[in-house]
Amino acid sequence: MRGRIGRPGRALLGVRSVAGQVLLLQVVVAVVLITVAVVALVWQTRADGEEDARNRSLAAAEGFADAPGTAAALSSADPAAVLQPAVDKAIRGTGVDFVAVLSPDGVRYADNDRSLIGQPAEGVSDAADGPAYTEIFTGSPNDAARAVVPVRGPDGTVVGVVTAGVTIASVADAVDRHIPVLLGSAAAALALAVGSSLLVSRRLARQTRGLGPAEMTRMYEHHDAVLHAVREGVLIVDGEGRLTLANDEARRLLDLPPRPEGRQVTGLGLDRDTAELLASGRIVTDDVRLAGDRLLAVNTRRTAPRGGVGHTVVTLRDTTELRVLSGVAEGARERLKLLYEAGVRIGSTLDVVRTAEELAEVAVPRFADFATVELLDPVLRGEEPAGEHTEMRRAAVYGVRGDHPLQLVGDLVRCALPTTPMAAALASGRAVLEPELSRAAGWRAQDPLGADAALGYGIHSLLAVPLQARGVVLGMANFWRAERPEPFEEEDREFAEELAARAAVAIDNARRYTREHGMAVTLQRSLLPHSLPEQDAVEAAYRYLPAQAGVGGDWFDVIPLPGARVALVVGDVVGHGLHAAATMGRLRTAVHNFSALDLPPDELLGHLDELVSRIDQEEEGGGASAVTGATCLYAVYDPVAGRAVVASAGHFAPLVVGVDGQVHAPEVPVAPPLGLGGAPYETAELELAEGSSLVMYTGGLVEHRERDVETGLRMLRSALAGHPGRSPEETCRTVVETLVPSRRRDDIALLVARTKLVDRSRVADFDVPADPAAVADVRAACGRQLEAWGLAEIGFTTELMLSELVTNAIRYGSAPIHVRMLYERWLTCEVSDGSSTSPHLRRAAATDEGGRGLYLVAQFAERWGTRYTATGKVMWTEQSPEGGEREPVEFLVDDIAW
Repeated sequence: MRGRIGRPGRALLGVRSVAGQVLLLQVVVAVVLITVAVVALVWQTRADGEEDARNRSLAAAEGFADAPGTAAALSSADPAAVLQPAVDKAIRGTGVDFVAVLSPDGVRYADNDRSLIGQPAEGVSDAADGPAYTEIFTGSPNDAARAVVPVRGPDGTVVGVVTAGVTIASVADAVDRHIPVLLGSAAAALALAVGSSLLVSRRLARQTRGLGPAEMTRMYEHHDAVLHAVREGVLIVDGEGRLTLANDEARRLLDLPPRPEGRQVTGLGLDRDTAELLASGRIVTDDVRLAGDRLLAVNTRRTAPRGGVGHTVVTLRDTTELRVLSGVAEGARERLKLLYEAGVRIGSTLDVVRTAEELAEVAVPRFADFATVELLDPVLRGEEPAGEHTEMRRAAVYGVRGDHPLQLVGDLVRCALPTTPMAAALASGRAVLEPELSRAAGWRAQDPLGADAALGYGIHSLLAVPLQARGVVLGMANFWRAERPEPFEEEDREFAEELAARAAVAIDNARRYTREHGMAVTLQRSLLPHSLPEQDAVEAAYRYLPAQAGVGGDWFDVIPLPGARVALVVGDVVGHGLHAAATMGRLRTAVHNFSALDLPPDELLGHLDELVSRIDQEEEGGGASAVTGATCLYAVYDPVAGRAVVASAGHFAPLVVGVDGQVHAPEVPVAPPLGLGGAPYETAELELAEGSSLVMYTGGLVEHRERDVETGLRMLRSALAGHPGRSPEETCRTVVETLVPSRRRDDIALLVARTKLVDRSRVADFDVPADPAAVADVRAACGRQLEAWGLAEIGFTTELMLSELVTNAIRYGSAPIHVRMLYERWLTCEVSDGSSTSPHLRRAAATDEGGRGLYLVAQFAERWGTRYTATGKVMWTEQSPEGGEREPVEFLVDDIAW
């Protein structure tokens, strides 16, 4: 049994087997390495001995040269007698083989070998000229490692030289003493190396089953042929997720880095899902994975070789042909997604330019690297396009970079040459493809410099698409490629046409909206006051800002009234568009008409409410929108009394800024908006000091989707407060800058009126008794007052009109009768009485005794009228102070007897 076991063992370690050859090779390598190591150690020991000898020699020579008395002995009459004992002593105490003291020219004064005294030494002449040094000396009397040190006198001159050294023979003896130890160590190392090689070879022999190199080579060739020649990728991953094997096909399919074996599969640059699958050991069958531009079918199986740790075998099959079909589907899906996004993003606003910008932004970067949109000038203005299409205005430019060479927004883009892609697209109504712009002669001929700049920048492909809606050309969309190398293809043409068609509809909608919005704005501005009328009651300023999304129904007015008074109006019709603007115009006209009757604010709002109710009833039958929701704030300010009477129909109350800069909101009764009917309107009287400001506004100023009304009112108060000397114009500017948002959804009307007071010297009052004889006194007092004011030239007509009015009050009215004369911009004469009966103008017959008084007043006055008060009525006239005497009509002069 022992013999049968031994023979296989010897066969396994035979020289012909791989294990035997490995053992032989390892033994040879060990012998070579140990031999080299021994030689190196011997050489290093010798080198260390020589270095040690030089260091000891230098120390001995320097110690002797620097010893006290050495320099003095060299300068004495008999240096040898003095120095020889010192040399003998130095030999015994330093461990060097020789010490010699020499003259500066190298003759020995003293030496441990006395036979050498008086003889010159070799190679020491350099010590007289420089510092100490050491060397390996070869020569007489023997080879040595020696040191040569100069001895300097007190003045620094070299008076002698000291040499000391160790012979090379002494150094060699020291090395020889280490050789037995080195050889013993080498023998032990060799024995250890041979033993370990034997153990390794025996294990290798078991693993290779005693196969020889030929058999191993043949097995490897078969393995390599099977593993690397198949067209499937093969990977083996160990239980810890490390790659242990990968064939050539697997390296190609997965694009593995060089020498991937032994690395974690998660660190090989694979996508995360694939790396996790390979590392997990999970069993999958034909699991389709995307690896770069390849579509791979992955299969994994578990294996445990000879009961060891489980491994995972992975096979990969390239199914890129399926990828082609998948790519087509993916491309179609991506373009459908882009078209969907275009439908959502393009046309988000009703602004023509912004819609063009959205088209360019949607196309970049997923379809093109740069996109430009040109529109006809009439389209930009909201008009119907007509005429030639050879010139367009660039409306949008967008790209992956900002340093493009394309024409900028606002530039005029010409496409006059019919051979350019743009002109061809406009002529055919279809997209024109230029896959290689460098060969597009027509495009280069249109603008040679611009074409060269674009080509130099890298732009190489173009798709020109006309923008058409309802069969009308609106502009052009051009898509350019520069960053991505592939040019546009035929399938891109259809997509570009679809994208442009959707954008053209949105642009046309925005164009038509722009036109309608422009018409509405024009109508609205024509219905609003173009400037404030001249009057002396207040200093007024205003701001009107239409909504950006559409015109609304906000309005304001400053209406001069008789007696130097002024009416201040702010209103708001809820809604937007032409209907709101037209309704606003009707209400504003009605306010003007009612104010001409000089009605109190509450009565005026009552008549306005009835008018709106009647309009609503009429328009409900025709299917039009109702006006209900209109609000109005109406105030009448009297600069003589310094008092304002205010009424509100569902509108914000005014704010009063006092002369001290403090802001307060007076309590104004708020009634329902116009058109609702019901409760009567009420008024509030405000005592306003001269220099106070009355601030009236519409809801668009304080209401916004980003803040509530209370916040807006606080912001308005803050903007108004703290500046008592600020003018109305400055107040308007500050309020707009503080409260108006960048994007307005509603109209904003703001009216600021700073109050004035009439100089009391320009006002004259007379109480008149109910006696016809008092008329003469009134005329006399009137004449005196006119002379005091410098208005004597209109005294006759004024006295005549005033006497007629006073006579009528005495005859037909009731007490109390009062006369007031007011001289500001106009000369105003007022006669008030306690009767509410109003005279009216009529044509008197030839036989009538009366009836000509009011006609006479109407002929001489610039304006005249009647207004009612709580206690009666007031008849008033107005004359221009610079008008002079007015000639009465001829038949009156003939018919009237004085």
